[in-house]
Amino acid sequence: LGKAAKAMKMFGKGDQVEALETSMNKAAEAAVPQAQAILVDAVKNMSVTDAKGILSGGDDSATQYLNKSSREQIRAKFLPIVKQATDKVGVAQQYNAFAAQAKGLGLVKDDANIENYVTEKALDGLFEMIAKQEQSIRQNPAQAATSLAKKVFGAL
Repeated sequence: LGKAAKAMKMFGKGDQVEALETSMNKAAEAAVPQAQAILVDAVKNMSVTDAKGILSGGDDSATQYLNKSSREQIRAKFLPIVKQATDKVGVAQQYNAFAAQAKGLGLVKDDANIENYVTEKALDGLFEMIAKQEQSIRQNPAQAATSLAKKVFGAL
């Protein structure tokens, strides 16, 4: 996407590209709170086998469980928020067209759609932050936010 942004700036669309980048960041930030209820449901629906796997798994096994069990649902919540934000910036459609051409030429490997790209990056960021929290709790269960987390991870 950086290649497409650079090319668009060369064509005099620098201000519009900056506006798009700002709207993408705001959209990602606005989408994250939508994940909370889905993540809570994933924990509530966890099986005993899943819980055992998390306890005996690696430093990010809880994060991996949440990613596997809720990423698709969170994506479905994030994408309309991101699309609404990028639609407000006129250059988004031009960017998608330009990026699709770049993909067709083999210059872009990933999904060339700006909404999908931003949604995936927001999801990656969300699960990265969850993984950092999980690692912190595992390293120091006494500092865990809840007494349940202290009991669970302190027993390990």
